[in-house]
Amino acid sequence: MYGSLKEECGVFGAQQFNGSSVFPYIYWGLRAQNHRGHQSHGMITYDGDFHTYKALDLVPKIKKADFQNWLRKLPGFAAIGNIRYTTSGGTDEQSLINGTQPFLVETEKAKLAVSFNGNLVNHFKLRNQFEESAPQFCYECDVELIGRKLVMELAKKGDLASSVKSCMNEIEGAFSVIGLTRNGELFGFKDPYGIKPLCCGNSPDDTIRAVSSETVGLNISGFEYDFELEPGEFISATKDGFVREQLVPCKRRALCAFEFAYFARPDSRLGNKFVYEVREEFGRNLAKEYGEFIKDADVIISLPETGDDVALGLHEATGLRWERAVRRHRYVTERAFILLPEERYATIDRKLNILGSKISGKKVAVTEDSIVRGDTTTVVIEKLRRMGAKKVYMFITFPRIIGPCFYGIDMATYGELIGSRHRPEEIAEIIGADAVNYQSIGAFVKSTGLRKDELCLGCITGKYPTPLAQKMADEMREKFENGYKETGRIYEVSSII
Repeated sequence: MYGSLKEECGVFGAQQFNGSSVFPYIYWGLRAQNHRGHQSHGMITYDGDFHTYKALDLVPKIKKADFQNWLRKLPGFAAIGNIRYTTSGGTDEQSLINGTQPFLVETEKAKLAVSFNGNLVNHFKLRNQFEESAPQFCYECDVELIGRKLVMELAKKGDLASSVKSCMNEIEGAFSVIGLTRNGELFGFKDPYGIKPLCCGNSPDDTIRAVSSETVGLNISGFEYDFELEPGEFISATKDGFVREQLVPCKRRALCAFEFAYFARPDSRLGNKFVYEVREEFGRNLAKEYGEFIKDADVIISLPETGDDVALGLHEATGLRWERAVRRHRYVTERAFILLPEERYATIDRKLNILGSKISGKKVAVTEDSIVRGDTTTVVIEKLRRMGAKKVYMFITFPRIIGPCFYGIDMATYGELIGSRHRPEEIAEIIGADAVNYQSIGAFVKSTGLRKDELCLGCITGKYPTPLAQKMADEMREKFENGYKETGRIYEVSSII
């Protein structure tokens, strides 16, 4: 699935309790997680007042000579940041700018800065609420809905925890949120299913509290990992540590399974395992499940970087040579999904450098994280054929995707998913492979160290953890099977509100 899928978002927040600037930690926390979102980035700092910076593209490199200018522009002892990909709202340039996080939301009685990772399923209902009470309301992205809901509840209740609890009870979807109060106090919370990761840590001298989507956001500044938020949990930072409150019961833990296959960095920790360890186990599983194809293969190659750890596991289990003959051009960063079709093919082709002499005349086993639409994989296989590959066997770690995602991955229609319409044998023929070998759901789940009922597997089972998402999926699936042509993301066009 190399280069074909929009990722989600990442958040990072920190509060410094010795009065020093927190900007460097926010900057590096976002840089460490930039793989989670390339479209835009932003930061809000607090020093008695809020200071905002937002821009499109990757988090920029800061030259030493410019560092003091950044400190002056974004002063403060507390801050939150975000890196984003769009899974709701418009995708034109102005909409992307308007939708860049974090968001500052203010009323006469309340003021908050908020940043989130996820996607709201019942955003139509929330939009209608705000459009009725505030005709000037202009929706740009889901974080705005969360922010407005929080300040609306805060104005009524006067208590942040109670306001967050109302959000947890009334909003359906995935939301891992961090924010700053009008006094610069750092807080965070997770939806009652815990669909997106969110963890907390501390500086070695215990003067800084930090909250991050992934543990690598903490690691880069030498922070110590403390804990992963529980589903339905609210936390606030104090000089003595994090205050933890379980605001609503965990309805059913449902961590996004795709984090293990694709999103999370291999050196991040999810549950009790590092992601790279899980992916190596995926490779060993594929060796057990598809031994006949391994016996026929001459060499393993991997599509970097999510296929690399898988290839190592496959190699260890079989003894088949892993040939590091596929490398990516690290600084070719154009995103294929925003280009014209004729440009898109060339960009995907240029991103991967395949050493043809290493695969020419050979039967290759290719490790890959997933197949979503199939177009990018087709380009890669065509390139392997041009380089002289005799056979191409695809080994896919993520089980066949048969349904849309409602929680923050931009694959939101049945029609765009090759796996919703075709069996593995048909997919192989369409993309030009000799075989497409998906890891089984059971083997995948076992490798994560979690139970099946602790993961969100909606896109591969058709069973979603939240009720409205299930209703929408069932409605659209029936329509799709009866010839209905989808016109947009299910959660933005469904008749169920």
